[in-house]
Amino acid sequence: MRQLPLFLIVYLLLLGCKTNQTQSISQVSVVPINTDQALTTIAFGSCNKANEPQPLWAEIIQQQPDLWVWLGDNIYGDTPDMELMQQEYQRQFYHKGYQKLLASTAVVGIWDDHDYGVNDGGKYFAQKAPSRDLMLEFLQVDPSRPVWQREGGYQSYTFGSDGQQVKIILLDTRYFRDTLMESSLEGQRYGANPQGDMLGEAQWAWLTEELNSSDAQFNIIGSSIQVIHDEHGFEKWANFPKSHQRLYDLIADSEAQGVVLLSGDRHIGEISRLKLPEMPYPLYDVTSSGLTHVYEEADEENRHRVSNLVASLNYGLIQIDWENHQVTYQIKGEDGAIYASETVVYPR
Repeated sequence: MRQLPLFLIVYLLLLGCKTNQTQSISQVSVVPINTDQALTTIAFGSCNKANEPQPLWAEIIQQQPDLWVWLGDNIYGDTPDMELMQQEYQRQFYHKGYQKLLASTAVVGIWDDHDYGVNDGGKYFAQKAPSRDLMLEFLQVDPSRPVWQREGGYQSYTFGSDGQQVKIILLDTRYFRDTLMESSLEGQRYGANPQGDMLGEAQWAWLTEELNSSDAQFNIIGSSIQVIHDEHGFEKWANFPKSHQRLYDLIADSEAQGVVLLSGDRHIGEISRLKLPEMPYPLYDVTSSGLTHVYEEADEENRHRVSNLVASLNYGLIQIDWENHQVTYQIKGEDGAIYASETVVYPR
């Protein structure tokens, strides 16, 4: 038998390894999502480079969370090449620390710009549909879930039974978002797009129904970018003032219980608070970013901040005390560090 050239043997071996890895990403055993479970501990985070050290997974696992929530920039793909994007997802999926999390904790999540495919990207990204599919595959989203049958990556999960329910609402702030407007102010990257929209009408209608129909005692809204902080010059909901106010009005009008916002993106951690006149309790935005890198020189004003400004590697933690109807929001880091903590008693 004629021997194959060495370069062809190597190529076939590499091709086989790549094919097997691509197929096995859906075959690896992970903790299934059990919506019958009452949640007491939820961990979350964002801004994670797959090729950099990831020291926080052991810390997170030690908290024994019932659920992990990705808030975006779960990988840094930044490419219209979906093969390269898939390789980054695989690199992260098979990271040893993350594999240990998958073996112990259920995972849900949404993307931001770097795992969407383009920095600060919006609805005109040409590869947004196949990129969405790669995100859902990475998150191991069940093929029967409605998100697979519509555009965008937004979805929700309700955990627990009557009296101890938590609803996780994950917003897609990329797929339908209008164009950002450059700012004329020094030190500000973006300004206001007065007529621009963040979510698109289909997602707005969905979000309205999700909040209005919710019987959950706590409703957690995951937004990859910050909602309450409205002073910095980067990406934020305030860049789209109509959408910003529409979100506030929707939350207040829905009369949903215990609404809290979770966000990432900024490479800092902080807790912001806003009192809306129409709401019987304060609205919090808990920002956790990032898992592998932060903006160490961060120093910015935020009139709504009620915590320290965290410029160390961090993740977020939510602990629910069902008996007293209260929730503790924390931003934590290495060696058990607690950088910020806020306990809220919500009206019943």
